[in-house]
Amino acid sequence: MNSKTTAYIALGSNKGNKIGWLSQALNFIFEEIGDVKRVSKIYKTPAWGFEGEDFLNAVVEIDTRFSAEKTLKKLLNIELKLGRTRIENSGYQSRTIDLDLIFYGQDQIESEHLTIPHPKMIDRKFVLYPLADLIPNFVHPILNSKISDLVKTTSDHSEINPITETLAPKTASFRQVNYLTIEGNIGSGKTSLAEMIAEDFNGKLILERFKDNPFLPKFYEDQNRYAFSLEMSFLADRHQQLMDDISQLDLFSDFAISDYNPNKSLIFSKVTLQEDEYQLYKKIFNIMYSDVPKPDVYVYLYQNTERLLENIKNRGRDYEQNISPDYLKKINEGYLNFFKSQNKIDVKIIDISDLDFVNNREDYLFLLNRISEINAKLK
Repeated sequence: MNSKTTAYIALGSNKGNKIGWLSQALNFIFEEIGDVKRVSKIYKTPAWGFEGEDFLNAVVEIDTRFSAEKTLKKLLNIELKLGRTRIENSGYQSRTIDLDLIFYGQDQIESEHLTIPHPKMIDRKFVLYPLADLIPNFVHPILNSKISDLVKTTSDHSEINPITETLAPKTASFRQVNYLTIEGNIGSGKTSLAEMIAEDFNGKLILERFKDNPFLPKFYEDQNRYAFSLEMSFLADRHQQLMDDISQLDLFSDFAISDYNPNKSLIFSKVTLQEDEYQLYKKIFNIMYSDVPKPDVYVYLYQNTERLLENIKNRGRDYEQNISPDYLKKINEGYLNFFKSQNKIDVKIIDISDLDFVNNREDYLFLLNRISEINAKLK
């Protein structure tokens, strides 16, 4: 999963309902690219380089997980949705919407389709003035000049005036609770979703430390021999981690979010252990976890077995490549049986077999809304 990058996008329109086009573009940017954190004033400027109606221009600050290249591609698609038509070798012309990627973090990019920072921004008042509203002290990574200084030295002497209408920022919302758990089968994407939510909403992230478990590769080679050793090591490690992290919430975080819950131990051990081993394991579990905090919301990301196997193959962990479809089906059944017994916590089972919340922001926003829904039984 990519971390977020702050980028700046210039918006312009000189055709039809200009404010309407800018507003629609902002909404599409939010839905498809990232949170719109801040918006500049809107400026009226004369058409630049051709005869046409005056433009309305603004700049938005966004946070996005997409690369600069993917961001540009999405901006071009938004232009098409809003009726922008490009005619090659025809020069400047009127348009419903014009979207340009100006800055992408501190990156300097030179490719066939993209140059960052935008090479013409220093000669465009309609870009510099809105940028100065948002980041006057930002230093151009190539020119080593502040935006406020570039405004004073630009070669563009055209008229520019702010108007009274404004555009509002638009960011994702999320119903925060003290403790949220995102669970799922092997390869379901639970860790990626937990990381995204924690980053976006200032959550204290608690991730399962499976990578450090020496028994895990051995278990996938010989389940009968190493099942009890694996489950006991997970049991101890999860207990220590949860007691350390959840019982002492970080003062600088708004809530805790984990990609596992202690009950996972019972679900997996029911599948992997012999009956006598499982009964012993369950007794130890009940003693150890009697005082561990329970999640306020428990989310289970369901994916069909075919999709899980595809995800497992794509992430390329050698010790997971021989996981059988039958094993995944049993784990899923174990989770569903566990959830049937829960009536004191908000359990949400969400089928994500046809979703890709990492690469499609619309799917991510859908999941945020589903997780934020209040269970009617718990009101």
